[in-house]
Amino acid sequence: MRDVSIIGIGQTPVGEHWDTGLRQLAYHALRDAMIDAGVERVDALYVGNMLSGEISAQAHLGALIADFAGMRGIEAVKIEAACASGAAAVRQGLIGVASGMQDVVAVVGVEKMTDNIGSKVTAGLAEAADADYETVHGISFVGLNALVMRRYMYEYGLKHEDFAAFSVNAHANGAKNPNAMFRSPITEKTFLNAGMVADPISLFDASPMCDGAAAVILCPTELAKQFTDNSVRIAASTIATDSVAIHDRKNPIWLQAAEDSARQAYKLSGYKPEDMDFFELHDAFTIMSALSLEACGFAEPGQGTRLAKEGEITLGGKIPISTMGGLKSRGHPVGATGVYQIVESVLQLRGDAGENQIPNARVGMAQNIGGSGATIVTHILERNE
Repeated sequence: MRDVSIIGIGQTPVGEHWDTGLRQLAYHALRDAMIDAGVERVDALYVGNMLSGEISAQAHLGALIADFAGMRGIEAVKIEAACASGAAAVRQGLIGVASGMQDVVAVVGVEKMTDNIGSKVTAGLAEAADADYETVHGISFVGLNALVMRRYMYEYGLKHEDFAAFSVNAHANGAKNPNAMFRSPITEKTFLNAGMVADPISLFDASPMCDGAAAVILCPTELAKQFTDNSVRIAASTIATDSVAIHDRKNPIWLQAAEDSARQAYKLSGYKPEDMDFFELHDAFTIMSALSLEACGFAEPGQGTRLAKEGEITLGGKIPISTMGGLKSRGHPVGATGVYQIVESVLQLRGDAGENQIPNARVGMAQNIGGSGATIVTHILERNE
């Protein structure tokens, strides 16, 4: 198997792109990534997307985007793994290059959620849950996460305000990210005064519905210098699964797939949690931030919120998270989110993260969660010296 590196990145601003279609959004990110990499054509295209059929009445995204991007004829497929579709697509692209079947591969994550509002989008997101045993009862995806958060608070004696630091940190970082959907910092008071969505999840516990696209170009590490002197190596790419239904898990407040995929990634890369300069976690809800930190070895069970309250998740902390705003402030265009996380990690490792730059960042981890933890993809990236 060959080592694989990222030689180009591209992204669109996250927001409400009412005048831009799926193929156009994907093309803009893909074009920028190819220009960044200095390539004119790729061997294959992998598209991460969750909701195109449900919301845009458009399946068959691989061929659609390849054609629109002027690459008709290449191998091109869509990868779906709920909200982990983006990172799952990156992993498939990596496998293609690592296996030797392809040399230069493009991966683009794209999602348009704002063309429809209300019940249609809520129903689409609920498809990430168990249709026969969860959504059949009418529960929404935010409702499922609210149940997990309520149980977590009960088990560890926590209050809603204990989660405020996650949202405050995300918005502080997003305020300095030109591609973020929400670019205004918030205070703990703002967090506490927010309207309730599904008790105990309030408006500032949850990430927004939005549109966006992000892309990366992959090639063998041995060839990377032919394209750029600023490539980033993928030191590990792992994926693990758990039951789709929360009630089928041994412990509903422990992300077993996060622990499993992170453990595999540490083993493959040779790194440990303490080696990470940052962690782009999947903060779709503040409860997921706490659970991810714990499952990946950055905090003991029940101590994720304490890590946040003590300032250890900020840009200057022990383990910076959501360095460009995360899902909460940058936005969560679900099928694209995992690729945004990779793009932002590359920016950090290149030293191109602007005001959000972590000094001397050399190694970082990105983790993308599908559903309420049924599919979890972990990538560890390192700067090529």
